[in-house]
Amino acid sequence: MDWDFSEDTAFLTLREAFEESCEESAIEFLANGEGAFHFQELIQNAAGEGFDLSDSDEMSEFQENIIEMLELKNKE
Repeated sequence: MDWDFSEDTAFLTLREAFEESCEESAIEFLANGEGAFHFQELIQNAAGEGFDLSDSDEMSEFQENIIEMLELKNKE
């Protein structure tokens, strides 16, 4: 994926909400209401950048990248 989602407003909001949640697992955070809401917004922004996340492999890779970035930032 060529789009740097880490600078997208939706990702920054997602990361902030994850940090404030005190949740240790990014996967669990993305599964709950607030995390899912921000993740959905990020998916919409990705679509606006021209990424077709309707393909399950692309969506899976995108989600893995988000989880890795959230957990990496959480450890800092």
